[in-house]
Amino acid sequence: MRFQQKLKESSSEKIWQEYCGFIDLDTDAYMDIQNRLMSEQLRVWSESGLGKSLLKGKSYKTIDDFRDNFPLTTYDDYADILLAKKKEMLPGEPVIWIQTTWEGGIKPIKVAPYTRSMLDTYRHNLSALTILISAKQKGQINVKKGDRVLYGGAPLPYMTGLIPSLLDEDIDFQWLPSNDASIGSFSKRIKQGFKMALSGGVDYFFANAAVANYITESFSAMTGGGSAKSGESSSSKFSISPKIALKFLKAKYNAGKEGRQIYPKDIFDIKGFVCTGADASHYRKRLTEAWGIEPIEIAAGTEATCIGSESLLKRGMTLFPDACFYEFIPEQEYMRNLNDPSYKPQTVLMNEVVEGGNYEIVLSVLHGGAFMRYRIGDVYHCVSASPTGELPRFTFYDRVPSIIDIASFTRITEAAVAETVRLSKLGIDDWIVRKEFDKNDNPYMHMYIEISEEAQESDVISKRVLTDHLSTYFKAFDSDYDDLKKLLNMEPLKITVLKHGTIKAYGRETGRKLPRINAGASDLSAILRYQK
Repeated sequence: MRFQQKLKESSSEKIWQEYCGFIDLDTDAYMDIQNRLMSEQLRVWSESGLGKSLLKGKSYKTIDDFRDNFPLTTYDDYADILLAKKKEMLPGEPVIWIQTTWEGGIKPIKVAPYTRSMLDTYRHNLSALTILISAKQKGQINVKKGDRVLYGGAPLPYMTGLIPSLLDEDIDFQWLPSNDASIGSFSKRIKQGFKMALSGGVDYFFANAAVANYITESFSAMTGGGSAKSGESSSSKFSISPKIALKFLKAKYNAGKEGRQIYPKDIFDIKGFVCTGADASHYRKRLTEAWGIEPIEIAAGTEATCIGSESLLKRGMTLFPDACFYEFIPEQEYMRNLNDPSYKPQTVLMNEVVEGGNYEIVLSVLHGGAFMRYRIGDVYHCVSASPTGELPRFTFYDRVPSIIDIASFTRITEAAVAETVRLSKLGIDDWIVRKEFDKNDNPYMHMYIEISEEAQESDVISKRVLTDHLSTYFKAFDSDYDDLKKLLNMEPLKITVLKHGTIKAYGRETGRKLPRINAGASDLSAILRYQK
């Protein structure tokens, strides 16, 4: 029975229990589900060609034995089989292959297979998500057929492109824009969705946080309620419904009287707002103010599907028990492993996490998934945990320190920066790169570089030249970097030139080997003081 039919025939209490009852499980009941599904997955995966390839002749009968002895994995362990789409090697028949960025120009893409059982679980959890993000009290079902969704997700083959088609199997939503890749570029899709919203209203808003912020900041210009940016249309080119037109006129009058711009909340009264992406927390306050409702955080990824959601009822995400089997690497463990790659970090389970702790998440994808004990590179902060009471809840903290993720559009690694520096031929002798935030809490990549003595003698080397040249090479090397700059109207790169020899001298004096990526704030402050 479709979710839509259940809304007509079942009680709110029954629907809530079926879709959202997991949030009220205690840790013992939660772990029972986890262990049952993981035992099934371990058996099927071990019998597959992929499993046999990674197990290297070994066999593990229990989850504990598997966790104690099978190493943590990364995409490199699966690449030869998955990139060739060798479906006969997989533990489950793939229905669709989903794609995302891997490492820019070095390893452009990675793909992940989804079985029908994975898709069914994904769909069920998406329906749960629509309930959770719109319910203002426990047991409330505030979802209905025909709800309109302003959708800022990328189309297939990206993971977000699955969301409209999966939910369409359960309920008839109106997608703004439609889930049709022929509409054109991502930016065209966003503008088309906005035009459709003005013609009939919005009930839900789903977008990457940086994209949501872009739409929000452009809102006044798009509606003619402020000074339009170059190339953007005013409301005169949009077909606006009479109801929204009246709201718009009232909003424009009030905004002018109060000396402010028009906000989306002046026009739309949305009941659910989902924000995704690595920097969602940094956009949360301004988006709440603009839309009149706090955006809800979800946990999702190409390899894992949607694995968790928070709600308007409680801060922090609860992870769905049936999407993946979860392990967590405590912060001291993943930092030790970062400094010593030969060290095998220990993991804890959902019933062992501690409130206030930061954890790198490790996933084993259930229902015939390919990935086992897989490090996706995400770190979560546990905001609430009770060994015997309610389930732990999490917020996204950041990517692991070896990756710079800007607004979930581009993922910069040490190898990517090194190759860009090499290609640029700008005479850069040494460098470190950090993710930082400007005064408005927007993310950017800050490169601290040393120029060779020979290059310093050139009259053409300046900070502007360095920024322009490096940006050009980053764009050529990583297409997502180019999308970030064009779509979000932001410069992701800032350059600071250090005195030649500073980084090595600091290392000699302190005995510390600075990481190239995301060096600590205290180390950076000391280096900058050393400049003076």
